[in-house]
Amino acid sequence: MRIAIVGAGRLTATLAPALLSTGHTITEIVARDDASSLRRARTLARMVNARVVAARNAQLNARVIWFCVPDGKIREVAEELVHRGKWTDKIAFHSSGALSSEELNSLRKRGAAVASVHPMMTFVGGSQSGLRGVPFALEGDRFAISIARQIINGFHAKPFVIRRQDKVLYHAWGTFASPLLIALLATTEQVARASMVSLPAARKRILPILNQTLANYAALGPAKAFSGPMVRGDAEVLWRQLAALKRIPEARRVYLALALSALRFLPTKNRAELRKIFLSEP
Repeated sequence: MRIAIVGAGRLTATLAPALLSTGHTITEIVARDDASSLRRARTLARMVNARVVAARNAQLNARVIWFCVPDGKIREVAEELVHRGKWTDKIAFHSSGALSSEELNSLRKRGAAVASVHPMMTFVGGSQSGLRGVPFALEGDRFAISIARQIINGFHAKPFVIRRQDKVLYHAWGTFASPLLIALLATTEQVARASMVSLPAARKRILPILNQTLANYAALGPAKAFSGPMVRGDAEVLWRQLAALKRIPEARRVYLALALSALRFLPTKNRAELRKIFLSEP
């Protein structure tokens, strides 16, 4: 298919080459009219043989228009582009995890089929994330979803349909899985530093147990992957840890929140005494 991409950020840097490698043509990359955006867009455009345009010069003569802009800009940019050419028989996607296809209603009213197409994957500078095997949540018009499914299957990714009303919780699920996991790991570094381990060393030394924990979770599920003093019901060890963590109040609060979650969802011994310890802590 002929596909135009609106936005030149981290998702586009992964998406555009993936589309090209699976036989699609990237007609243009539409960027903001500022130096840094246009510079990023030109770099991407050279990779995928596309032209670079500012929104005011966009031709949008592709069959698919894929919006890869920040959530708060999707509706605004769509409304800015709605008068650029005809939208009948076109397909428009956006890739917000939390927002529904209704953000593209201005294009839907002009005849486009629209959908939200969100990859459950993290995209950060300095790391190239592939799309093979990545789940994509689809929501929107039936025809747009069918086209999205064809494109995503070409990546050997895993499309699935989600209800509009479930998108925010779906996105919160992803937030737990990546950004808040990184927040947890950043907290563990502060605990390591308090035990006189440098941050680079802490990062290096934690990787074996992290990798094994994720492998156990994938192979066995959360209950069988859960280990440590809570599984044993070792109230004395947990009490000592909480006492030591008074030196790092923020980490202590995270510890207590996760410990209470573990009591609720994971197998533990001595549950009543552990709950009393956790709930009695300020």
